[in-house]
Amino acid sequence: MTALTMGAFTASCIQFTAGPDPEPNLRQVGDLIRRARDAGADLIMTPEASNLIESGQRRRDKARREADDPFLAAMRELARELGAWILLGSLVIDPAGEPGADSGETRLANRSFLLDQTGGIVARYDKIHMFDIDLPGGESYRESNAYRPGGETVVAETPWGRLGLSVCYDVRFPHLYRALAQAGADFLSVPSVFTVPTGRAHWEVLLRARAIENGCFVFAPAQWGEHVAGRRSYGHSLIVDPWGEVLADGGGEESGVVTARIDPAKIAEARHTVPSLTHDRAFTPPELVLRPLAAE
Repeated sequence: MTALTMGAFTASCIQFTAGPDPEPNLRQVGDLIRRARDAGADLIMTPEASNLIESGQRRRDKARREADDPFLAAMRELARELGAWILLGSLVIDPAGEPGADSGETRLANRSFLLDQTGGIVARYDKIHMFDIDLPGGESYRESNAYRPGGETVVAETPWGRLGLSVCYDVRFPHLYRALAQAGADFLSVPSVFTVPTGRAHWEVLLRARAIENGCFVFAPAQWGEHVAGRRSYGHSLIVDPWGEVLADGGGEESGVVTARIDPAKIAEARHTVPSLTHDRAFTPPELVLRPLAAE
């Protein structure tokens, strides 16, 4: 059964300000997830780096392997207790010892987890695109120094349709989302820790564009406020429908839960009106055409 024949459901995005220590973050996220479930949410999503935002060697020291991570274990138990699906937007994970891990690799994984109502891990996704950027106001980030990039795209089955996974900076690479939609994604998740300057300029327009281009719902739980070392996040957790309409906006000044009723029939409606997914065509890459020199 596809999303086109599924009934409506309720989705919630958690918005909060992660600190450098996992335990208080776990308490806050757990409380917000319970609030969302009490309000009727079926699918509850948290932001990028939900377990901790830390810098330098301290981040490396606090990261745990997936099997030993207390935040992940507690979230799996909470999903079982509440009988809800939970998307952990991402956790800072130590990938040492995992299959395919490079010997001597010291970088971490920025990993999204989709949990079902029994607490089982349905899907994992490691962020592909690294935020290596210098902003005009002086902010500078080199995510690739701390995290190894992922290399695999993920579309996961849920009771309501298929969810394509991504994380934060991925949103600037539309070909990723086209591939997810062409692989059957009905919904796209974009959990984030977006900076304030780029958030003001681009956050909403990028999310609405990804929804419109692919005829998908977009779920974007986001961090807000000030973290370690003066880093500030934009907030404005968004839920966007396949026509590009913003159904819920968390604002940029508080922690909380934003919720929307999701009608999967809207996917078919948008894709029937503008059937661009059926119009994709293969093409050769562009070649640079040089202007010929003028005759002397």
